[in-house]
Amino acid sequence: MSVEVTMKRIIVSGRSGSGKTVALRALEDHGFYCVDNIPVKLIPLLIDHIEPQYLGLAIGVDSRNVTHTAEEFDQLIHQLDESQFHFDVIFIDANDSTLLKRFSETRRRHPLTGEGLSLAEAIQEEKKRLEPVSRYAQLVIDTTEKTPHELRKVITDRVSGQEDSHLSLLFTSFGFKHGAPRDADFVFDARCLPNPYWDESLRNFNGLEQPIISFLESQPSVQEYCWQLKIFLQSWLPRFEEDNRSYVTVAIGCTGGQHRSVYVAEKLAQSFRPFFPNTQIRHRELTGHSTTELSD
Repeated sequence: MSVEVTMKRIIVSGRSGSGKTVALRALEDHGFYCVDNIPVKLIPLLIDHIEPQYLGLAIGVDSRNVTHTAEEFDQLIHQLDESQFHFDVIFIDANDSTLLKRFSETRRRHPLTGEGLSLAEAIQEEKKRLEPVSRYAQLVIDTTEKTPHELRKVITDRVSGQEDSHLSLLFTSFGFKHGAPRDADFVFDARCLPNPYWDESLRNFNGLEQPIISFLESQPSVQEYCWQLKIFLQSWLPRFEEDNRSYVTVAIGCTGGQHRSVYVAEKLAQSFRPFFPNTQIRHRELTGHSTTELSD
């Protein structure tokens, strides 16, 4: 099998301060040849010069090496597709207030402030310039509440550990009262299901523990809900694979993200793991999160 077939090729992009450099370093640690901030026109020239001992090629693209319009990046993607050199595009971002806070706290200089823009204006201008890249993203990672360690783990689990020719599938549970995830492809609402929170004997357990599992498994509506989501995903996930998608994130939400969403996410992951070996699961509200600084 040739190197062109087996080698993974990834474009990593995102706004400054979101964690792009952290992601590239994580890929480099896992055997990727990583290059940052080169003109997009030079990307095709790199492909034939990567030695076969590398797991893949990862290229960082930011607002300094794309134009103000979509044409240049569109032409690059079409050129690569026509040459059968498919690249996955990963876009890393955070909300505006988080990016502003990270730059203000670290006193780092935003790359676009040299154009006479304030920091807030630079953050908005960078969003406009990278829109052509974000439109091609197969995987969007929101680092608003992620530490550098958490971002590295996401990259390791979803990219470095990805099985060849298999979809990387992530099921994540969350609580709507803490906000829905911005980087999910599908968001399903489980708040219509019976809520064990209202049973005081169950309130302090979570969806990974047997008392909650037993309660929810005894509810016909919960089983019907899980079955219908399974049928929906079984019908549509193959379409994503046919469209050369490499990553899909399915988010299940309930009120607090402790009981129903955790149970449903676990049930779905259990059902799909035999068909998609690179299936991960994350329970957002069962782990601590902070806004520790991420580099760009």
